[in-house]
Formats: sequence, C-alpha cells, structure tokens
Amino acid sequence: MQKTKRQVSVLFMLFGMLFCVCLITANVLETKQMAFGPISITGGLIVFPVSYIINDCVCEVWGYSKTRLLIWYGFAMNFIFVMFGAICDALPGADYWTNEEGFHAIFGLAPRIALASFLAFIIGSFINAYVMSRMKISSGGKHFTYRAILSTVLGEAADSLIFFPIALWGVVPNNELPVLMLSQVVLKTLYEIVVLPITVCVVKATKRHEDMDTYDNNINYNIFKIKEFNE
Repeated sequence: MQKTKRQVSVLFMLFGMLFCVCLITANVLETKQMAFGPISITGGLIVFPVSYIINDCVCEVWGYSKTRLLIWYGFAMNFIFVMFGAICDALPGADYWTNEEGFHAIFGLAPRIALASFLAFIIGSFINAYVMSRMKISSGGKHFTYRAILSTVLGEAADSLIFFPIALWGVVPNNELPVLMLSQVVLKTLYEIVVLPITVCVVKATKRHEDMDTYDNNINYNIFKIKEFNE
C-alpha cells in the first residue's frame, strides 16, 4: 500500500522553531527580576509575548489544528529543556568550579514553579488560540488587530492568574500579587499593540506566500486531538 507523503511548510517550521526558542529563552530570563519605578517585572517579559504573537500568526494562517500542534510541540521542547537543566543542576560540580550558586539560580527550577509555568502556558496558549479562531469565524476574517489584542488579553490574563498564585503564593506578599499579575497582563498587551504593525505585515506576507487563509469551520477544539493537525 502506497502511503501519502505529508509535506510541512518551511514557514510553519520556522515559526515553530522560533516559538520554542522564545519559550525556552523566557524560562532563563525569568530568573532576573527588574524594577522600573513602582513596577516590578521579570526578564521573561522581553521575549515571552513573542510566543503569543506567533500563536496569533499561526492560528490566522494555518488554523487552530496547526496551532494546537505548535503549542504541544513547544510544551514538549520546554519540558525537555527544564528536565535536562534539572538533571545537570543535580549532578555534583567539579571541586574547582565556583559557579554552582549562579547555575542553580538559572537551571534549578523548583518543581512548584515548573508546574505553575507549564500549566499557565498550556491554558493561556489554548485560550489565545481558541479566541482567535472563534472570532475569525464570527467576523468573517475581519478585524485581525482587534482579535489579536483581545485574544492576548484573555490568554495572558489566564496565564498570570494561574502562574503567580501557584508559583509565588507565600513568597511574594499577598497584597502585591494582584498588582504583579495586573502589571504583567497590561505590559504584555502593550507589547503586542506596539508590534502589531509588524505582526500584520508578517501575517499578510505569510498568507501570500502560503496561499492560505484558514477558517476553522466544524473543527474539534479538543486540545488533545493532536493527530488531527492536518485537518
């Protein structure tokens, strides 16, 4: 029996690689805390919102099925990175090596923080993709900028509401947690608004190159049906 060959778009592959790089880089940068006046942020804010921008672009061009595959792929790559980092951190260092404390600060991700990070990423990313997909159908493909902003607000809000209480409850003063969560959502949304002109250009160029503009009519939104990524 002859099997049908499945072709993967080079652009989709590049988006996938960039998506994973952003997630892994954000994990490392999260270890740095920064303050700008009364606002405290983590270094991950520099790169993590890019993953939501990629999520929007992929969902707009290839649809929810491919975005679902991308999210789980990113989750797997991030998990592998954290796992190997934890293994290396647990191994004893050489007697002459003096960077144990610094290495542990970056790669010794506590199980509690790792759990919070993974849960927040999965739920926030799928909310973002679902909102983008449903709003595209209801709007007939119009108002991409509005869809991108609203999906980011909802996705980032879910991400913050899950991550910060699980990861930082009892570590950060309880009265500071709501401020921290709100500031993260606002700043990440502003980030997306600032780069929206670039996002719009990338989406238009990708649609022209791929000759594709997917509408998720009658699609199964079950997040675990990754075998149907070619729908």
